[in-house]
Amino acid sequence: MLCLSGLSVALALALVPSSTDALKEGDCEVCVGFLGKFYQLVQEENVKFDSTAIEKALVKSCKDARGKDNRFCYYIGATSDAATKIINEISKPLSYHVPVEKICEKLKKKDSQICELKYDKQVDLSTVDLKKLKVKDLKKILEEWGETCKGCAEKSDFIRKINELMPKYAPNAAKARTEL
Repeated sequence: MLCLSGLSVALALALVPSSTDALKEGDCEVCVGFLGKFYQLVQEENVKFDSTAIEKALVKSCKDARGKDNRFCYYIGATSDAATKIINEISKPLSYHVPVEKICEKLKKKDSQICELKYDKQVDLSTVDLKKLKVKDLKKILEEWGETCKGCAEKSDFIRKINELMPKYAPNAAKARTEL
């Protein structure tokens, strides 16, 4: 009888998920963020929840992805230049409405660098003094907007370009800056 109860305790412990498998706060930031936005997009566009339809929508969504989201798409094989292809590890579970956190946990086991991606710290354009930013950061702002600064040689050129485009890409920040 004692042997049987010991076996049942061992079985129960084996079935309870370990805390090491679960994602910690901040783990897989890009994976959870991108897939969360993608899942909402799929629901809003009434995409059929089957593996192939989700896969097509994912590839389409990855074509427009920039920065860390694009890097994530590369890692899962949703870009044309990707070396590996593990899109089915996302499309199949999503078709069954598996939470994105669980999908990212499984992806982490397949390829740990997927969960090492972190979003860059966002600059608050409404309060930041652009003159105090590095040129690299000014270029990054323009890149996030999908813009370039042709003919910009000095920091002041980049600042002028950002101030020009701010009403288009960050209207709230532009409005707050004019009120200062």
